[in-house]
Amino acid sequence: MSQVTESAPAMSAAAFYQLLADTVLFAHLGIVIFIVGGFALVVAGNFLGWRWVNNLCFRVAHLAAIATVVAESWLGVDCPLTTWESWLRMKAGAAPYAGSFVAHWIQQILFFEAPAWVFAVLYTAFGLGVIAAWWIFPPRRGRATRQRPPKE
Repeated sequence: MSQVTESAPAMSAAAFYQLLADTVLFAHLGIVIFIVGGFALVVAGNFLGWRWVNNLCFRVAHLAAIATVVAESWLGVDCPLTTWESWLRMKAGAAPYAGSFVAHWIQQILFFEAPAWVFAVLYTAFGLGVIAAWWIFPPRRGRATRQRPPKE
């Protein structure tokens, strides 16, 4: 008796490109969450005594991420992740973004439209907040542990 096996149909090229575009989208979203959430964690964590939020590696990565966003916005350069995702969506047969990643999703979620300079100003203000956090809550080298009260 022969055994008949049904194999799953191969993924189409369009579906594959769509999957890759969605993967880039989620990576991009992760970076946005890291930038915004990282700033919130630095400020709140310092008030709550969480020393790990001042870890030098964490703070340098955070500063580099927002500095990249600010530089891209002032230079009028699209984020490479936005460009890559749009290209993948076009290969999948979908429409690419008309603007930046953040501008696109803010418009999609909040129906907020603004010229590119508004986003550049917002990114810059956020970046200045991150720099202020470096001054107010300086990063530290060494082990990132919670501060303990002195023993009496």
